[in-house]
Amino acid sequence: MAAADKIMFEIYREADYGRQFRVVYFTELNEHNKESEIGRAMAGEHFFDGFVRESRRDDAKRFLTDVVRQLNSGQALTADEVENQLRERELLA
Repeated sequence: MAAADKIMFEIYREADYGRQFRVVYFTELNEHNKESEIGRAMAGEHFFDGFVRESRRDDAKRFLTDVVRQLNSGQALTADEVENQLRERELLA
């Protein structure tokens, strides 16, 4: 799969007081937000990262947004569970 056919992402937990989970799509950042978004992710606590299929972008983003919502509501998910669900939905590149 070519690099243009996949989107690199990371789910991380913010390092600041709020400690909210967030997802960042690295390959979609532009010059205006690249440094700040990467800096936030690097300062945070890594949860899960990978590549999703460009052709399934909308489905993948909906799924990852739902994962972040679940994590922020206190649901206990593991990185392995997230990976397995991404594989089952054929979203991973």
